[in-house]
Amino acid sequence: MPINQLKNNLMEGNSQIGCWLSLGSGAAAETCACAGFDWLLIDTEHSPTELSEIHHQLQVINGYDVSAIVRAYWNDAVFIKRLLDLGVQNLLVPYVQSASEAKRAVEAVRYPPRGNRGVSGNSRANLYGRVADYFEHADDEICLMVQVESQIAISRVKEIAAVDGIDVIFIGPADLAADMGFLGFPNHSEVKKVISGAIKEITGAGKIAATLAFDPEIALEWMNQGARLLAVNSDMFMLSRTADEVVKHYK
Repeated sequence: MPINQLKNNLMEGNSQIGCWLSLGSGAAAETCACAGFDWLLIDTEHSPTELSEIHHQLQVINGYDVSAIVRAYWNDAVFIKRLLDLGVQNLLVPYVQSASEAKRAVEAVRYPPRGNRGVSGNSRANLYGRVADYFEHADDEICLMVQVESQIAISRVKEIAAVDGIDVIFIGPADLAADMGFLGFPNHSEVKKVISGAIKEITGAGKIAATLAFDPEIALEWMNQGARLLAVNSDMFMLSRTADEVVKHYK
């Protein structure tokens, strides 16, 4: 049975830093996999990445000592089923607004009678039928992360955290800032105040708090406050910013 190392590390209290993959490129994924991040997230919500490209990136990442997370484009049981059959064990579901929506995500990653995940006896998840006890342990090796990214979701974070099967609650600063009237300013002091309070509520409820901060000082601030899963950069961000710096130097 493939063991979920990222979930184990988080449950042991270890902070885990990672990088967003938005380019849909196996080469970019491998370049980042060599860097020493604890995890890489393949994004399907704000990127052109399709299922076959997810498959390719998972294969590439699997060759290195780094865990893979996939962000689904929506809380959609059919798409989630396909991701799980590809072997995804760390799943981020965006824009979860309530406990009932969190429960729907939990049901999508669990087999009956605990959920409604469709059954395939031969998939990449069970090494194409070679893991004899896969169905006995599959649910336990899933790390389900839900994203709260609005004022309504933040106000219900305790209810969401109380849902059995939710492991990580990821605070989305960009959408939260937009919902608060600070579109394009995720590091605004009022937004940071809300994020800080949410981290306290999530950790107080016994769940793992996560967020994104590409500013190293802010990322360390969130880690010091108790967030244990931090996205600290992205393949697209690093490429675009470095390209700009190179051109600026010569022009």
